[in-house]
Amino acid sequence: MSTSEKTRYTPEELQEFKEIIERKLEEARRDYELLKSAFSNSDDHGTDDTSPTFKLLEEGSDVLSKEETGQLAARQKKFIENLEAALVRIQNNTYGICRVTGKLIPKERLRIVPHATLSIEAKNQQ
Repeated sequence: MSTSEKTRYTPEELQEFKEIIERKLEEARRDYELLKSAFSNSDDHGTDDTSPTFKLLEEGSDVLSKEETGQLAARQKKFIENLEAALVRIQNNTYGICRVTGKLIPKERLRIVPHATLSIEAKNQQ
């Protein structure tokens, strides 16, 4: 049966996606914690801020600004929420169904973007 005829993924297929999502979730949470600690360390006013400003400018390319770190952390948090929502869709047996067309999102797309809720067709219509 081709994907166009199927309306849902099988439990075995859902298990494969669940494993992909859980792996990505683990990485994303680790990255988020790193970003959060980098963000909170930038609040630390130890002896670091006694160094001359020009030294900071020289090192600027090596260190993300507090604002950039905060934006990255917020994006990472959103990514984690999207992955968690995908796990809920797996539990509800609605995973992989495009929320616009109602058709199955191809496996290839879900393997790359496991939290996708739109098929390429629907995404291109936006």
